Amino acid sequence: MIAFHTPELADKSWVDKLLLGADSRGCEYSFTNLYTWRHAFHYAIAPVEGFLAARLCGKLGCSYLYPAGEGEVEQVLHALAQDADERGEPFRLVCLSKEQAEGLEARFPGCFQIEADRDSFDYLYEIDRLAELPGKQLHAKRNHINAFIRAFPHWTYEEMTPAVLPECLEMDKEWYRRSREREGAAEAGDLGNEGLALRDAIAHFEELGLEGGVIRVYGEVVAFTMGDRLGKDCYDVHFEKAYNELRGGYTLINREFARWVRNRYPDVRYLNREDDMGVPGLRKAKESYYPDCMVEKYSATLKKDTKF
Repeated sequence: MIAFHTPELADKSWVDKLLLGADSRGCEYSFTNLYTWRHAFHYAIAPVEGFLAARLCGKLGCSYLYPAGEGEVEQVLHALAQDADERGEPFRLVCLSKEQAEGLEARFPGCFQIEADRDSFDYLYEIDRLAELPGKQLHAKRNHINAFIRAFPHWTYEEMTPAVLPECLEMDKEWYRRSREREGAAEAGDLGNEGLALRDAIAHFEELGLEGGVIRVYGEVVAFTMGDRLGKDCYDVHFEKAYNELRGGYTLINREFARWVRNRYPDVRYLNREDDMGVPGLRKAKESYYPDCMVEKYSATLKKDTKF
């Protein structure tokens, strides 16, 4: 079996190097996500033949991410298939991009059952659109921001620093309490996993190389966001929180952070606002910004009795 281990902060340097070579726009190909969601998805990683191999367990059972790196990938795929066989599990790859799924079929025609996983599609937006909110489609977003500014004319935006993290943690706890009251128990599982991931991100903000922004009203944190670079032309927004009672809070933190990222990283073309996990409210919110493109995700399961 491959000697997988749970991601540790010490893994960041070698993992980041391989992820940069892979240059994927999918949010799974981020050390921050591998680390902060390691408990929720039982992530385990290992270097294999110059590639990053990652194993996870979720709703489909235990699976592997498509190997990340540069070079010939067939040998790594065979190693993963052997690992699955030794564990007595089906060999399943998840979160493949459309290009990866097509490449897998081209390399091993007819060997895999390939299916789209809509709940895992990432939403990508041109950063200039989120920074300026132009046109008729985003007119409602501008109205939300204007409503917030009218209600709270002395609001402020500031770059997130380690000093403000305790306030963000307290705000998240209150946000989560209100969300449970509002949404009920049906979505508590997903919200709880995100809360655990966010707490890890806050605890290791500097080690993970995270960045973020904060909105204050009367000195109190009412919205915040966190993210980091993803590939060569993307920036991944990992977390975003605003009190739902404050109309326009989410829209404003989204716009202000997009402007901050654009100024800080002129080479970024897209903001990846990640998937919606199949949660109806999240899907509606992400679709309301009219994504410029989606990172389609697929699962590929090796067919039974297939020689591989």
